Amino acid sequence: MDLFHRPALAEQMAKQLLEPGLLDQGLRSGLFLSGLRRTGKTTFLRQDLIPALEAKGAIVIYVDLWADTKADPATLVHAAIRRALADLQAPGSGVLGRLARLKGVDVGAAGFKFGFQLNEVGAKGGVTLAQALTEVIELARTDLVLIVDEVQQALAGDDGAQMLLAIKAARDAINPRPDTPGHFLFIGTGSHRAQVVGMTLQGKHAFAGATSVEYPTLDGDYVAYVLQGIAQEGAPVLPSLPVATAAFNLLGRRPEELIRALRQLQREDPAEADRLLPVIASTLKGAAADVELRKLEDLGVLAGAIFDRVARVEGDATGLFTADALADYAATVGREVTADQVQRVSEELRDANLIVRKGHGTYAVTDPFVQQAWRERKMLAGPAAPQRSADAG
Repeated sequence: MDLFHRPALAEQMAKQLLEPGLLDQGLRSGLFLSGLRRTGKTTFLRQDLIPALEAKGAIVIYVDLWADTKADPATLVHAAIRRALADLQAPGSGVLGRLARLKGVDVGAAGFKFGFQLNEVGAKGGVTLAQALTEVIELARTDLVLIVDEVQQALAGDDGAQMLLAIKAARDAINPRPDTPGHFLFIGTGSHRAQVVGMTLQGKHAFAGATSVEYPTLDGDYVAYVLQGIAQEGAPVLPSLPVATAAFNLLGRRPEELIRALRQLQREDPAEADRLLPVIASTLKGAAADVELRKLEDLGVLAGAIFDRVARVEGDATGLFTADALADYAATVGREVTADQVQRVSEELRDANLIVRKGHGTYAVTDPFVQQAWRERKMLAGPAAPQRSADAG
């Protein structure tokens, strides 16, 4: 079955970003999209939005901070920028060909010649992002869009925060110029709504004041597309569209989970499709979280106690290393627990992508879907009521 595309949505967003009307001018301060994992954000970015932006002549640089969760976010962003600039220097570059066709940019056969070395970009004492990207826009005479997927990972360390400040500095250096031949636009996407929205609301963050919106998840049109596709492929068991749409919603509008549910449904009686699909979807909803929570089990009892302290909090969790916290951990694991041990295990939880450090001593569960599943299971087991942020410290 072919990939489901969303050209109308991509075209609308590309126009708002590159050709903003009066009501869309604020997008040049930054656009942050939030949505749960595996709901199609990255597919939409790469297969629909980026082509739509490029079709309007923009240079697009994309980087996924979850491509290597152990790498420093700033390292990943700087590497992506250097690769894009290297492409602009390469003779016969596809980007250069597109700029010549859409923007009439004449760069000859040799590609762009920058007044700096690529290895200086992002290096200490080297050319700043503001200087490098300003030069790119001056040469290309077009807009440049930097897309950082899973942008909340940049909050995990000081280098990531400094990188966001450098990106903001590039925006502030390029966009206010009355004669700029192009603008610099930043798009950040993330799977943790509270963290992503917080990056635009809290004054301590580089992009405070930028626009934050929910990612427009797939809907009934996608479900109809899938049902039509599997029917054409000869699938014998087909649910009705309303039942399939309700199952899709139950599964968090995650395409992979819907396909998995429909695959399991093929083993059943066609007459029972509408009755059984909701049962299958409910089972898979728990199984999707199991994949992540199995990592937690592998890390041991102390990891589970630390994760529980983070997951029970409504906002950001603090106080993971306080005397009260250490006493709680000790009661759970049945032995004394030191702050050094908590530090080590919390690092293992971060490496497993189960929690994220948002600042000094401040943590959150990486995936709210997993957090919800954990809370539901603890509730069935009779856990304490969820705490608020203020209670966690």
